[in-house]
Amino acid sequence: MTSAARPSQHAPEFRAAARHIGRRRFLTVTGAAAALAFAVNLPTAGVAGAAELDAARITDDPFTLGVASGDPLPDSVLLWTRLAPSPYESGSGLPAERVEVRWELALDEGFRRVVRRGKATAHPEFNHTVHVEVDDLAPGRVYYYRFRVGSWVSETGRTRTAPATSQRTSGLTLAAVSCQAYHDGYYTAYQHLAQDDVDVVFHLGDYLYEYAVNSVGGARNHTDRVLPDLFNRETTTLEDYRLRYALYKTDPDLRAAHAAHPFVVTWDDHETENNYAGDTPENSVPPEEFLLRRASAYRAYWENQPLRRPQLPDGPDMQLYRRLQWGRLAQFDILDTRQYRTDQANGDGWKTPTAESEAASQTLPGLTQERWLIDGWRRSRALWNVVPQQVTFSRRNHPTAGNTTRSMDSWDGYPASRERLLKGADAARVENLMVLTGDVHVSYAMDIKRDFDDPDSHTVGTEIVTTSITSGKDGSAQPSNWAGYLARNPHMKHYNGQRGYVTVDLGEDSARADFKTVPYVTTPGAPVTTAASFVTEAGKPGLRQV
Repeated sequence: MTSAARPSQHAPEFRAAARHIGRRRFLTVTGAAAALAFAVNLPTAGVAGAAELDAARITDDPFTLGVASGDPLPDSVLLWTRLAPSPYESGSGLPAERVEVRWELALDEGFRRVVRRGKATAHPEFNHTVHVEVDDLAPGRVYYYRFRVGSWVSETGRTRTAPATSQRTSGLTLAAVSCQAYHDGYYTAYQHLAQDDVDVVFHLGDYLYEYAVNSVGGARNHTDRVLPDLFNRETTTLEDYRLRYALYKTDPDLRAAHAAHPFVVTWDDHETENNYAGDTPENSVPPEEFLLRRASAYRAYWENQPLRRPQLPDGPDMQLYRRLQWGRLAQFDILDTRQYRTDQANGDGWKTPTAESEAASQTLPGLTQERWLIDGWRRSRALWNVVPQQVTFSRRNHPTAGNTTRSMDSWDGYPASRERLLKGADAARVENLMVLTGDVHVSYAMDIKRDFDDPDSHTVGTEIVTTSITSGKDGSAQPSNWAGYLARNPHMKHYNGQRGYVTVDLGEDSARADFKTVPYVTTPGAPVTTAASFVTEAGKPGLRQV
């Protein structure tokens, strides 16, 4: 795995903000002190300063949030868990003491052939999360793992290593997911994904939503539980974000998907705040206040995701874009299109393009990340170059004839940035470009055109947009703008507004995308069907329905 080393971009002003925030409404004094500690990348009390908790004192199951793995490398896996006997309480039901956690990695589900075992420390400064990087493993192998604390044993997770970088690999099956607002419905799609035979899952953002969740869980309309009032507010503090992850991760279907497959994650906006752009918040709050909120959101994100050590945040900055290889078959360039972007032009929303939105200075991933991506394409020897990212890459003309507006929050609001990447792909002679996208709560299959003003221009790649897991509630197969979108966007080959996910089979000759949907999420138990399937041939970009 590779990522570009990047120093903290906001350390001076962030330190100043944390020192002087005082008793303002955003953070308590304690929270400000914690935020200051993040700025220098140190725990609040010091790792060695916390006493060790006798595990015999943990009388309730500490593994209520499940287990996970992520970012598979040819010789390494990353294992994750978080100890939370009382997940809906501040501190998760544990004192501010460190806990020794034992882990095992085996070749079989019964753990008769254990290949690695060890101990890790769950620190209170990191909300008792554990990130274990297990190295010196065989490439292209399936492994099983579990954790122990005292007499408690976690559920068993299944993970795998990637093939050796130089290895010729005949196939890979991935899944892409995004947008899982807890309050909009049940995670039934994850229940089905947990049963699918996939090698890796790419989460493309909006794992968490900052919006309030009422006592019945919104559209879930719980009758068997009452959620605490602490969820019925927008997340702004570190404690808020940590608790919200706990709420989401207690869902059994999400736990099952994490236990079944390694995840590769990247965020969008709602993990912090809707439609923020770099250090510019959605709402008019003082910039130092937003940086503190961003630091809290980024810290909680790393704590609660299966991410490696290089992704540990430094104050309000976090190196999330990175590169993974899957033998000689695929290179994955995972983008962050939220942290470094310039502010949305024309006041955001759907607007007619102007000189402001089309300016060369507009960038969605930031100029440094643009160069990193293009340089990676130049060096790539993979058959498929896949870009998992957040917002719609291809043009979307408004579905109403005569309406010239486009989304300023997507790549349509940053066309100069998109053009630089398309030129870079041309120069690097990328033949099999695939962009994976989330965000929009619908699924699309689109040809990426070299010139979107000319429908007959060269097709340079494929964009696969996955719908949401729950966001938008039940949805419909053909939304009201379905016919208009397809008519005004000839490069759009598929459009569906139901919930679900997409699987992609990458092979040596072609790639196949299967769009899987559930008819409803506001009640549990929905079946899954394949709404549509498309194929693109290696060396001959362009989607064909099958």
